[in-house]
Order: sequence, then C-alpha cells, then structure tokens
Amino acid sequence: MLIAASLMATGQPMTYTNQREELHLAGSVVIADLQAHGEKWFDENYAEFEEGSPEASWISNLQETQVEIYLGTWCGDSREWVPQFVHLWDALGLDRDQLTFTCLYDGTEKYKQGPNGEEQGKDIHRVPTFIFTENGAEYARIVEYPASDLMTDVAQIALRYPSQPNYKAATYMQQLLSEMTTEEVYKNANDYLRKAYKLTGKSSELNTLGYVYLRSGRVSEALIAFHFNTFMFRHEPNVYDSYAEALVIAGDTTNAITNYEKVLELDADNENAIAQLEKLKVRDMINE
Repeated sequence: MLIAASLMATGQPMTYTNQREELHLAGSVVIADLQAHGEKWFDENYAEFEEGSPEASWISNLQETQVEIYLGTWCGDSREWVPQFVHLWDALGLDRDQLTFTCLYDGTEKYKQGPNGEEQGKDIHRVPTFIFTENGAEYARIVEYPASDLMTDVAQIALRYPSQPNYKAATYMQQLLSEMTTEEVYKNANDYLRKAYKLTGKSSELNTLGYVYLRSGRVSEALIAFHFNTFMFRHEPNVYDSYAEALVIAGDTTNAITNYEKVLELDADNENAIAQLEKLKVRDMINE
C-alpha cells in the first residue's frame, strides 16, 4: 500500500511510505534531495568511488549529452551506482545540469513506476537505469550496473560504441513486444523462446520484467514473459507461481489452478500456492 505525501508545492520532493513503513522519494528529484534522504547513503557512496585518471579526449563527446537516471531510494543498486555515476560525471568536468533524476516506487501497486508515469515508454525494468540522449534521442543506456566498469562503460558510450546493456533477454522481450502484438508473438513462440533462452541468465530476469508489465496493467505482455519463463526454468516453483498470479488477474482460473498445482509438485509446502488454490477452488464452486 502506497501512502503518498506530496510536498512539491513547498519545493520539497514527493515522498511515500512503502509496505515496510519506510519513507522513500518519488518522482523528480535533485541531488540535494538524494543527499538528504535517509542514512546519507548518497554522500558515503560518492566518497568511496575512485574515478582513476579521467583525462581523455572522449570527454568532449559528452558535452551535448543528457542522462536520464531512473532509480529507487529503496534499491541497493541505486544507492551504490547513482552516487558513483555522479562522482564520475563531476570528475569528467561535465555539468550536473545534464543529469535528471526520477525516483520510482517499489511494492506491488506501482512497481517501478513514477507518480506521474515518468517511466512510461522508457522500457525501465531494472533500477538504476541511465539513459543517454542527444537531441532528444536515446543512443545508449546502462541498466542496473556497468557491463564492464563505470569508467569503461561511459568511455565506450562517449565513443558511440556502448556495451550491450545487462539483462539481454529482458531487453529482447521488450523490443519484441514493442514491435508485435502478443498474438503475433504466440504465432512463432518457439522461435522467440529459443532466442530468449540463449540470452537469459536467471529466472529472475523475465520474472522481474513480467511484474513490471503486470503492475502497469500490461497483462498480456506479462503473461508472455511469465509463460516463457516456465519453459526456460521448468524446475523452479516460483516461475509457475508468478505465471499463475498473472493468469488469475487475466481471469483464466483453469490455467491458474494448473500452475499453482505445478508449484506444489515442486514445492509441496509452498504456503502461497496452497492458499491461492483454496481460494480459486472455492470461487469455482460458487460459480458452478
């Protein structure tokens, strides 16, 4: 449950209290807001970063670049990498005005969404995400953490030879679902599944993407991400549990029951699957 407390009229950032009763930032913020938040994690991680020797000809290539930074003040990776990125940006002699910061919600209601839909159309599935743009067009991004190290990644971006972002399978699925309808994807599902399988690392990759879709109301896309995951990680109960949850939301009780039963085949004591099956079977009896 999100409890929002917007103080923007007074020049203060928007905050909210999450399900763990922690206070976090939401929406557009500035560096001073991050510095003031919580346990001073921004200043501590900024101070710990060692930028090396950033004197290089490629720095001038970033003079016209804007970087959109999407983060969560609840996220350990955001707390680690956002301050380090700002430290490097400062060390390169670049202007902080080239950076914008947007804090996204955690939890189940608006998972990785901004209070005003700031993330929409940006394909954000992990935080932090650093989107490099020039003249309004994206030309590179860093997803969650550097592919090499932060200096190397930024140098490659400046030279217009960026590393491929982390989470290649999720990126592939996002591109696929942006170019095709879900019906078109299912027509050649085996081909797309094989491609995604070659790119994926852990089940959490498409599972996270599925929940980003699900919590933002894109249920059909979520179903594909979760369904693919059940083929790629057949022996992990959690992938069936997530797929079943999305099926319930989609109104497909029959297949939801089948997948919760699969969870129990793999994990007989799974409390969530047991509870959800009881609810669904009672619902079916009432509807008969």
